[in-house]
Amino acid sequence: MCKACDARLVVDLLERKRPTPSLGGLGKRARKRVLSGAIGVNPRRRDDIRGAKIVLVDDVLTSGATSDACVRSLKRAGAAQVVIACFSRVLDEARDLV
Repeated sequence: MCKACDARLVVDLLERKRPTPSLGGLGKRARKRVLSGAIGVNPRRRDDIRGAKIVLVDDVLTSGATSDACVRSLKRAGAAQVVIACFSRVLDEARDLV
């Protein structure tokens, strides 16, 4: 709990509903297709989401497909606002070099 801002760290808000293959080497559309329905809200945390303002922390934002799937699930569950905070961003130009 962050007393200064009345916030909590919740590490099990989302869960993978089914296994997915590695997303490496896939384009944005393929990544979106692979992740469709793969990430959902942890049923035990559903009440924590309704009306909440959520900061979703990601290590690396590549195409945004994973973050988009997470945001969709959180908004469907009733989150008032979802903001993405990431430590690193892979630029489109750099992705084309790999």
